[in-house]
Amino acid sequence: MPVGRNSAVSFEYTTTVEVRYTDIDTYGHVNNATYATYFEEARIDYLHDVVNCGEALLSGSESGTGMVIANLEVDYIQPVQISDSVAVAVRVPRLGEKSFPFEYEVRTEDGVAATGETTVVTYDRDTESSRPIPEDWRDAITKFEGL
Repeated sequence: MPVGRNSAVSFEYTTTVEVRYTDIDTYGHVNNATYATYFEEARIDYLHDVVNCGEALLSGSESGTGMVIANLEVDYIQPVQISDSVAVAVRVPRLGEKSFPFEYEVRTEDGVAATGETTVVTYDRDTESSRPIPEDWRDAITKFEGL
């Protein structure tokens, strides 16, 4: 489940995302679907900075390893406006054999605006099937998150 509004969960990684004019809907706040993009941007930053594989995933050059989203959940708490500065906190709370969740908090100056979770499955681009999480990814995440 996504991290709750009153959660005491600690996030060791935070990145900023830009609120773009195209993110805003007719009500004057960030459209609900845009939060998935904010999660994606934060997830790529986390993978780049923590696992050192973000660019390889985007280019498909990481020895044929990729990842696909198996599940996406978002809980909206308060609206985000175009004038808000937005940070997204990211954490990986556990690792499976071939999949793992990312948990997110979208934050503004007024507090947590949304929480969410994606479950990713590591994917072999050559065989087009799931594969075990690469050991270097597992080691980097385990060390960073203290798992």
